[in-house]
Amino acid sequence: MDVLFNGLVDAIRLLLTGDQDSWSITALTLRVSLTATAIALLLGLPLGATVALARFPGRRIALAAVNTGMGLPPVVVGLFVTVLLWRSGPVGGLGLLYTPTAMVIAQAAIATPIVAALVAAALQQVDPDFRVQMQALGATPIRALAALLGEARLPLLAAAMAAFGAVVSEVGAAQMVGGNLAGQTRVLTTAAVLATSRGQFSLAIAFGIILLLIAFGVNLSLTLIQQRQTVMR
Repeated sequence: MDVLFNGLVDAIRLLLTGDQDSWSITALTLRVSLTATAIALLLGLPLGATVALARFPGRRIALAAVNTGMGLPPVVVGLFVTVLLWRSGPVGGLGLLYTPTAMVIAQAAIATPIVAALVAAALQQVDPDFRVQMQALGATPIRALAALLGEARLPLLAAAMAAFGAVVSEVGAAQMVGGNLAGQTRVLTTAAVLATSRGQFSLAIAFGIILLLIAFGVNLSLTLIQQRQTVMR
């Protein structure tokens, strides 16, 4: 109990005193996670919509693959991204390995299937007659898709929350492609792992509490938007 109490005290101290290292780690965590989530939404929305609404050979296999991607092990993603970005890899010449950009790539790869699968599930629940009505009214495919996404906006917010939750709490891929370099690629999850390995349990708990506060704050904002949309319907 003393360790937990000291961890809470350290977390409050880190938040109130403005410790430079902790603030930089927290800022990088937010930057990487929010960027990866935004990319996952940009890629996952059209992918999920295509799998849900288009008719093409192998559609069920594609849908199964997207759903399988929801359980994609982060360590496997980290391995593939590391191989791609390694000096002798296909894009190793870009020098992206062990940078925040590499972490964004890995986390976006983790979150995109989650967004795509949840978007596909949400759009499949929309009344099929709604799309027919939009086409009958002369709506272009893009406007019809926008209207469909509007009808499924509540599940889409849930997809955003799930994607952010997956990337902000991820540690395996972040450590593999980022290297956990102090002042460069160290985020809250990897910092907590490092502190634990050193026996600095109070500091690790403090990082964990800050991480939980970030996750709670972002998800609270999205939940309030979701509930407001529910009331307006």
